[in-house]
Amino acid sequence: MNIKMHSIHFDADKKLLEFIHSKIKKLPTVYDDILGAEVFLRLDKDSADRENKLVEIKLDVKGQTVFAKKQCKTFEQATDLSIDALKKQLVRRKAKIRKK
Repeated sequence: MNIKMHSIHFDADKKLLEFIHSKIKKLPTVYDDILGAEVFLRLDKDSADRENKLVEIKLDVKGQTVFAKKQCKTFEQATDLSIDALKKQLVRRKAKIRKK
């Protein structure tokens, strides 16, 4: 699986990138036909409550694109929430395909 990571207007440290990479690498256990992933890390400057870390993950799945976007206090929390949302979407997609 090809994973592309983009940190917008800042440089993400290696530890964070490895954390995200390891989380995404586990997704094929839920759904096999994942072709690639694209991750966007952003800092939202307009947020007053300091939940300004934004993670967007786009998965290229055979026949479709699956997307999740979460905002939290840390990139790790936002990544975990995004991965959970993607897992739910992939499980639903897998169940829908099996019904056919």
